[in-house]
Amino acid sequence: MPLRTRYILFIILIHATALAMSFFIFQTNKLIFIASEVIILLSLFFSIRLYRALVQPLRLILDGIEAIRDRDFNVRFLKTGSYETDQLVAVYNQMIDELRHERRRQEEQHYFLEKLIHSSPTGILILDFDERIADMNPQAQHLLGLNGVPYQKMPLQEVPSPLAQKIARLPAESAETVFINGLETYKCRRSHFIDRGFPRHFIMIEELTADILQTEKKAYGKVIRMMAHEVNNSIGPINSILESLLFYKKQLQITDQQDFSNVINVAIQRNERLNQFMRNFAEVVRLPLPVPENTDLRDLVHSTVTLLQAEARRRRIRLHVALPERPVPALCDLRQMEQVLVNIARNALESIGEDGEVQFLIQENPLQLLVRDNGAGIAPELADKLFSPFFSTKKDGQGIGLTLIREILLNHGFSFSLQTEADSGWTVFRIAM
Repeated sequence: MPLRTRYILFIILIHATALAMSFFIFQTNKLIFIASEVIILLSLFFSIRLYRALVQPLRLILDGIEAIRDRDFNVRFLKTGSYETDQLVAVYNQMIDELRHERRRQEEQHYFLEKLIHSSPTGILILDFDERIADMNPQAQHLLGLNGVPYQKMPLQEVPSPLAQKIARLPAESAETVFINGLETYKCRRSHFIDRGFPRHFIMIEELTADILQTEKKAYGKVIRMMAHEVNNSIGPINSILESLLFYKKQLQITDQQDFSNVINVAIQRNERLNQFMRNFAEVVRLPLPVPENTDLRDLVHSTVTLLQAEARRRRIRLHVALPERPVPALCDLRQMEQVLVNIARNALESIGEDGEVQFLIQENPLQLLVRDNGAGIAPELADKLFSPFFSTKKDGQGIGLTLIREILLNHGFSFSLQTEADSGWTVFRIAM
């Protein structure tokens, strides 16, 4: 029962009892009866005044509690003229002002933090208590390939991205550099914050690919230019000296002249091979920027297949082409992309050796060019090294082919990958345009 109801019942009971007792006095002494009635009326009057004085603060407290429950921090009470009530009003108004100021400060900080995370060049991914995705900023969506995909409540292990699979295994409170396809490089850190008394994890993903590629290119470019300069400066005079030595051949015995000539020619040929070797490396450094033009990708594929048809026939390898019937326009440097496609196809032929198949496919929406082969595949331990500068799995390989492919595609702004599919065993080079 509410306090004010109990107070009203108490007042009614007291005054009803007093009235009943005054009725018995009425029989003996009317003057005392009248006086008692006046006293009862005065008591009732002051009881009502006291009721109002006691109930008003209670009403203020209840109204204030209701406003706080509704998170309405704009309700302020006016002074009533009663000292006790005004003290309560002052305390409530001070408290509600502090709450309103604190809420505004928290909202401003939250808005600032939200804008900071949203515009950050670092991918930020927030997990819930069950290690499922709760939220992420646009950069994280881009890095994980989830643009336009509903990701809330999605387990990180189910995100179809190699990067997501690796950061899902990242230990708590740790940082790790993650490599994807030997080309993409990310710095990933997993940490936590406290939410309602329990830890929740978040992951920060910083893309290092562009910086590392630029640093690598500057480093090996400087080394190649220095090597090419030294080799060119040495080979010319050495060949000149070797050719001059041939004039002394006639001074030797006839039986030694042929051997002497062969040795000199072998040395000259070896110098020429060394010179060609350095020119191959210098070609990567001197690669010009692409000059894009409108190109039908079908023509690009057909010209590549025509060029490699003889070699494929000799190896008994079938070249399969699956292209759309209508033109597939793309903006690229035709000469450089022909070089890319030829290098990719030749790597596929060498991977197969003999008796196999190479497929050329074009997919639309989004536009992708695929070269697939059923060769030996890529060993898992080599997958992250494929696009390292001048890395090669061939015994006498220089690693120039994939390095050149990498530079051309990066200059075009195309994304690409090379991997062996676990389910089919086919090796796929994918170029997204």
